[in-house]
Amino acid sequence: MGRYVIYNFANISDYKKFPSREIKSATVPFEFYRDIEPEALENEHTQDRFKTIKGLETLLENNKSVAFMVLHKDTIKYEWYADNWSNEDIVTSFSMSKSMISALIGIALDEGHIKSLDDPITDYIKLFKNEGFDQITIQHLLDMRTGIDYVESYYNPFGNVAIGYYGRNLDRHISKLKIKGPPGEEFEYISIATQLLGVIIEEATGQPVSAYLQDKIWSKIGTQFNATWSVDRKKGREKSFCCINAHTEDFAKFALLYLNKGNWQGEQIIPEEWVEKSVEIQPDTEDNFYQNQWWLFRPSDPKKPNLVTYAAQGHLGQIMAIDPVNEVIIIRFGKQWGQANWVNIFRDISKSF
Repeated sequence: MGRYVIYNFANISDYKKFPSREIKSATVPFEFYRDIEPEALENEHTQDRFKTIKGLETLLENNKSVAFMVLHKDTIKYEWYADNWSNEDIVTSFSMSKSMISALIGIALDEGHIKSLDDPITDYIKLFKNEGFDQITIQHLLDMRTGIDYVESYYNPFGNVAIGYYGRNLDRHISKLKIKGPPGEEFEYISIATQLLGVIIEEATGQPVSAYLQDKIWSKIGTQFNATWSVDRKKGREKSFCCINAHTEDFAKFALLYLNKGNWQGEQIIPEEWVEKSVEIQPDTEDNFYQNQWWLFRPSDPKKPNLVTYAAQGHLGQIMAIDPVNEVIIIRFGKQWGQANWVNIFRDISKSF
């Protein structure tokens, strides 16, 4: 609570407040093509039900954005930063990291570190023996259908999220979790589900999630800058539910990896089957708005109902959206969500290509 009072609400500079582990960049950086066409995006954009704004830059400024990037395939078509911001600045992912944890689960499954997504989480997590947790599977965690008693409130200094975010012992926090209902019955977005996935990755692979991300993804996709992952304390555990700290363009490279179904310049980094299982509507999809730690939106093309626009989203409006039909990636970072309906804005932009 003391740290909550001192630091107050979370902001995009929080990476400066917490200890972290470094994630080393690629040896050879990948350079996006650049074909900037701001005039193509300067039409009216719907901010909310009652208001439209002429000009994307005005909309971004009005809604406390700090970075905005639009890519078509591997080409940057629009790039904007607020005053005193640039691609040289670090931004924090908040819950965008959940989708990156999903990628690591897919890799660990492919490598045999995880036997099955139907395994009980107690096969991997030895931190607790609380009653009922042996009924929760890894897939339940991925789809946020856990039955865990957890309140996702960002403004309660005594709440679960404050303890996880500002606390200095995530393992102790996990050990006190309890069940409120059977897993699999209903969707409930709770960050602790992703934290448990991070523990599973570490226990299964023998590596901290930051090291696994570096080895399996970050160093392979042409990232230009080292990143960091905030931890609960020095030599502690990564906050898997949030807090990968990196540069806008490097986040865009992760998005491009997904747009290309896990393939990076001929190397299959994330199994294609896992990408499809995560971000396409499947016959066994439980919730058509969320799946495997990704948010799902309606299809861009009604003739391809399985191909939906999908996004990694984080607190304060950090968004990495991918439209597989139009092959468009949109990255937005901000100091707050603002009043914009970002999904509609992204859909308007995506139709431009």
